[in-house]
Amino acid sequence: MEGEHGTDRITSNFEAKVHMLRSASVLICALTVLAMLQAIAQQSTPGKVTADGIQGRVVDQQGKPVPDALVRLENSNRSVTVETKSDANGAFGFPLLPAGNYVVTARKDNWSGQATLTVAVLGSQNIADIVLSTHEDTQGGSAGSVGHAMEFSDEPKFSVAGVTDWTAVGGHGSDTALRTSEDLARDVLILKPEQTAPASAAASGGGDTQSEIKLRAALSGAPFSFEANHQLGEFYLRSGRYAEAVPLLESAYRIDPASYENTYDLALACEGTGDYSQARADVNLLLAHRDSAELHHLSGELDEKQGDPLAAVHEYELAVKENPSEQNYFTWGSELLLHRAIWQAQEVFRRGVQAYPQSERMMSAMAAALFAGAVYDEASKRICDASDLNPSDSELYTFMGKIDMAAPDPLPCIEARIARFARQQPQNPIANYLYAMGILKSQRQTQNPRAKPEAEALLKKAVVLDPRCAEAWLQLGILSYERHDLSEAMDDYRKAIEANPGLGEAHYRLGVAYDRTGESAKAKQEFELHSQIEKAQAEAVEQRRKEIRQFVIVPSTQATAAPK
Repeated sequence: MEGEHGTDRITSNFEAKVHMLRSASVLICALTVLAMLQAIAQQSTPGKVTADGIQGRVVDQQGKPVPDALVRLENSNRSVTVETKSDANGAFGFPLLPAGNYVVTARKDNWSGQATLTVAVLGSQNIADIVLSTHEDTQGGSAGSVGHAMEFSDEPKFSVAGVTDWTAVGGHGSDTALRTSEDLARDVLILKPEQTAPASAAASGGGDTQSEIKLRAALSGAPFSFEANHQLGEFYLRSGRYAEAVPLLESAYRIDPASYENTYDLALACEGTGDYSQARADVNLLLAHRDSAELHHLSGELDEKQGDPLAAVHEYELAVKENPSEQNYFTWGSELLLHRAIWQAQEVFRRGVQAYPQSERMMSAMAAALFAGAVYDEASKRICDASDLNPSDSELYTFMGKIDMAAPDPLPCIEARIARFARQQPQNPIANYLYAMGILKSQRQTQNPRAKPEAEALLKKAVVLDPRCAEAWLQLGILSYERHDLSEAMDDYRKAIEANPGLGEAHYRLGVAYDRTGESAKAKQEFELHSQIEKAQAEAVEQRRKEIRQFVIVPSTQATAAPK
């Protein structure tokens, strides 16, 4: 009993110290971010305000003009958005604008990075030079060989200085493209690594019964054995049975608190049960004695889950510096992309692809970041390269299908890969649907008379293979309507709604068809359902955006030490 009371006192003292350290850390972080924001305000490059509005130049790091760069101007509440291109001298200009603060960004397909310019339109009179850097400048050094990480010798040209609300969301294009970009960012988070450590029997089979029996018997025979408690606890951890793992790992900790492996497993188990505070305490205890990439990575996971993405992204960056592994690059870039630091995510993923050119998910993630920046051609090339590494991966075709359908113009690279998908998996309804949609998109430009019949045949095959393929039913209805076959179109729309009652466009188009046939009461009902669905979906999108804060990015030359 006395030993247990002593342990309780030590634990209490440790938790008190952790609390004090965390409180001090929060205060230091707040003061650092405040200092950074003040520095940004003081160092923002002013724009020139003339009778012609705002003028400036896009230049490279040597001061040479960058022609044909896309320059975008946006005010703080996004009510004014204007785009132009730099001329042969790198110059750009915007017409006279109302007073307010504006952000000017510049980019070009074969250039990476951006400069952000905050302009008080009625203020200073200087010309704004927006500096871009080439991919070679950003990547720094030659590509690493397959399977070997690139040395992290070149520091990133940006620093994450804070967060802001979702109304400052980055990216270009229509709302459809923006929603697709956000979907792709979420898809990126669940992409699995191609090469992982061999799974234990417990992890792969949900728990090897014989192994569990043996481990429980060993613990029964030696209840105070560190090994017996740790091994059974680790077994449950690898099986995803976190609640059962925690007490065993805690028992092992009390027997040997100096075991790094057991304390790390205990932190993972606490994370699995949702006890993030205790997991954080365990990680902090380990970090006090060892600075490792896996600890920074786990610390970043906990920060993100506890609603502190600013701390999370810095932990992921530290993990890459400690160990520039494929996993660490991927996690760092994914965190940046999730919080709409689009251009910075591109930079990290470029480095990741350079270091791991055989990583499907790294290329897919880079494609998502490029799509978010409206660099559609390069995005399509990257996702096609990823697909070529593993042509049988259905998930990648779905990923590229989203890019193809949301992009403003056909992407030949993607269309060829989806055609391959349909040839390889002719009984896959998604393959037939995506191939049909690619044909229809190209038909709008080529006016090929055989395109629509070919696409319709593929769509019919898709719904035979899977009658719940609502999008295919919807497209069949659209094709029937275009042939003025209202009866068949209405039947297709109804089947689409039966497969997915939340498909708002199907309700709207069915309402139009009812209106054409004089059934105004039914038309009104469908239009009302469409409005309700659209409103609910818009509210859901807004709620998701509010839950994800956008990172405030500054060039690393403007930032001091990153917040801890």
